[in-house]
Amino acid sequence: MRQDSDPRSTRRAMARKPGALLLAACAAAWGAALPAQAQTAAAPPPAVLVQPAEMKEMTAQRDFLGRVHAADKVELRARVEGFLEKRLFTEGGFVKEGELLFQIDKAPFRAEVEQREADLAAAQAVLKNAEVQLARAEELIGKQAVAQTTLDQRTADEGKAKAEVMKAQAALRRSKINMSWTDVSAPFAGRIGPSQFSIGDVVGPSTPSLATLVRTDPMNVTFPVTQREYLRARGGRSMDHYKVRLILADKSLYAEPGVLELVDVQANEGTDSVTLRARVPNPTGILIAGMSVSVRLEFGEPEKTLVIPFTAVAIDQQGPFVLTVGDDNRVARRNLKIGSQTGGLVVVQGGLNPGDRVIVEGQQRARPGGVVAPTLWSANTP
Repeated sequence: MRQDSDPRSTRRAMARKPGALLLAACAAAWGAALPAQAQTAAAPPPAVLVQPAEMKEMTAQRDFLGRVHAADKVELRARVEGFLEKRLFTEGGFVKEGELLFQIDKAPFRAEVEQREADLAAAQAVLKNAEVQLARAEELIGKQAVAQTTLDQRTADEGKAKAEVMKAQAALRRSKINMSWTDVSAPFAGRIGPSQFSIGDVVGPSTPSLATLVRTDPMNVTFPVTQREYLRARGGRSMDHYKVRLILADKSLYAEPGVLELVDVQANEGTDSVTLRARVPNPTGILIAGMSVSVRLEFGEPEKTLVIPFTAVAIDQQGPFVLTVGDDNRVARRNLKIGSQTGGLVVVQGGLNPGDRVIVEGQQRARPGGVVAPTLWSANTP
């Protein structure tokens, strides 16, 4: 039968091992302090930026991809042949309507004008003599001093002289027109491209164009829309019901609104689309022919609509959604029904209420059901 150990022998054994007692005391103290240290090391809630959903006045709109075209474009050509004497513009610059651009050597054309003026003077002298001869014959025929055939001849000579004067006048006008064509002026204001010829080159009707001039204000913007989009956007409205706005390649909104002025008379059978055209003012020359832009058609009167920043919206297999932050700073997922987008905002047609705080930055650090540290977004938020 086992007997209990003697307490005195136990004390003697522990006295022989003082390090064991110290180690046990330290282990007990470290174990008691561990929960407090673990609580101190816990990570703080992640920081996010939030913005409340708000009601704003918005206009119904549709966005399409468009292309900028010059309203007018002309190839400047020499209408008479001669040596190019002057080029009076800066390539790529703006020119005014009627501004002189090119000048062809006038000397041979001026000489021709002078020749035609001399021909006209000679014809007028012949006509004057014929008129005098006719008057004399008419006077003498009354006295029966000349035959009737003489009067008839004088009448015919006077008519022929008048015809020669008219012919000389036409030739003079033609010569003056040819000389005027030695000056090539801008038919309208716009931007002119590079010249195809240098000073001293021979130019004429058979040579290529001297330069290309395009009207820069206003500009045309064409954009195709599918028949479905066209019927949905039009909805029985007239073209003057629309306001056209352009979104440039850097996503900025072009300052000048345009006017929808043309709908193609037939659909494109290959693409099942209809081409629309708008005319947009371009006073500063920002729009350039060939530029790609987004065309926004606005229609109807502004209405108050619930909107949130577009950056707050995410999309997965369930559709668009946002993460919201409640009064207790707890995150929740909200599935949305969204509408059109404009100016960085998206219209919310269902799933949110005014004032709901949506996370606009830091969504990757937030989880539904978790707690976050929200900061209200503002334009000054770094």
